Amino acid sequence: MQDTRPLLLETDFPPLQRTGFATLQANLGYLCNQSCSHCHVNAGPTRTELMDRETVELLLAVLRQRRPATLDLTGGAPEMNPHFRYLVAEAVQLGVEVIDRCNLTILLQPGYEDLAAFLAQQRVTVVASLPCYTENNVDQQRGKGVFRQSIEALQLLNTLGYGSDPQLPLNLVYNPGGAFLPPPQQPLERDYQQRLLEDFGIRFNRLYTLANMPISRFGASLLAKGAYQAYMQLLRDNFQSSNLAGLMCRDTVSVDWQGYLYDCDFNQMLELPMASDSAVLIASTRSRHLRDLLHDDLIGQPIAIGEHCYGCTAGQGSSCGGALV
Repeated sequence: MQDTRPLLLETDFPPLQRTGFATLQANLGYLCNQSCSHCHVNAGPTRTELMDRETVELLLAVLRQRRPATLDLTGGAPEMNPHFRYLVAEAVQLGVEVIDRCNLTILLQPGYEDLAAFLAQQRVTVVASLPCYTENNVDQQRGKGVFRQSIEALQLLNTLGYGSDPQLPLNLVYNPGGAFLPPPQQPLERDYQQRLLEDFGIRFNRLYTLANMPISRFGASLLAKGAYQAYMQLLRDNFQSSNLAGLMCRDTVSVDWQGYLYDCDFNQMLELPMASDSAVLIASTRSRHLRDLLHDDLIGQPIAIGEHCYGCTAGQGSSCGGALV
């Protein structure tokens, strides 16, 4: 697989600094029951990287000491980490909002039949991947049969109160099926709500639109098709400086399965660690770890940037919480 990383290191993207620490986003490992074509983590059923119990305990120690508002759990399929339920229950007891970034199909897998009920019991916010409301588009991007399983999982979540109970938010995630920007988020959200309700009786709260980042599988696909330069130009041409203030990297800390710190999930996949004294992408002499987060004040520190940052600032903007404007 071709790597876009060397093409992303030099950039004229505007310098960024941290403004706070509101969200701790933890990747619990790359193991997943799916292998999606757009996955920037290269997750799949054969991956073995999983966060261990010691690192999970460090996550909890950071939550107790630094008190971020949100713990955002990602993967792979984060639920496949053997310590997932322990971490969720402990974090909820601390009064932290827990987000589970769920691929939906995991809820139907053998051994996970009671997972949806557990999430509801713990009042976990579910952010679920559903790149379209039509079967063909979803299966083309995520694998044959994924759409029907996703619909079944959404209906299961609805029966538990997700999408109707204010304490059980259910948010969906759209990402483009190719080298183009997401459409405006609000009109697309209305289309999703209408189609899913009319066709399947499904209710949800919000739709998040995310741009595809030119890294990992999607980046390799762009290079293989000779479309990388055109896509990067598309991102640059649609740069909006008004998106800079709302970028998630300003108040989110990303943690990999080994406990090392990054400014965002995309930097994590590019192995670009949290910068120490320069916002320019440089080889770090020391990778920061969760242990550092127990005492370090991140406010005002520079954020590591690259050409891929244009993906978060193009058009309406893109973040783990959807469009920025």
